Amino acid sequence: MTYMLLVMEESKRKRSRTPEEGRREMERMMGFVRDLQARGLWKGSDSLRSVSEGVRIEVRDHQRTLRDGPFAESKEVVGGYVLFDCASREEALAIASQCPAAEWSTVELREVGVCYEEEDPG
Repeated sequence: MTYMLLVMEESKRKRSRTPEEGRREMERMMGFVRDLQARGLWKGSDSLRSVSEGVRIEVRDHQRTLRDGPFAESKEVVGGYVLFDCASREEALAIASQCPAAEWSTVELREVGVCYEEEDPG
């Protein structure tokens, strides 16, 4: 099964930490990723740039609307992700609990799945 950890940070936090704190957190996350790689579980990971550099896109009635960040309603933003494989939900929860970012952010665990399934008529 494939799981994704979404690192949900308070939108102001990234700007308020010191460079030393940022380097220390990044090194801890890199160690976490190296461990997953060594165990053959890692599929991908990355940090995301600031929400102020993001764009939201909506298409309604064939009309595209773009909204540049920052987005006022965002209290938390996705700061990055880690994608990995494991055998069970319990193993995924154990891995998520070892993620250093859980100490300073909220880490959301989601199983990767299909975007649409037909309902079973029977």
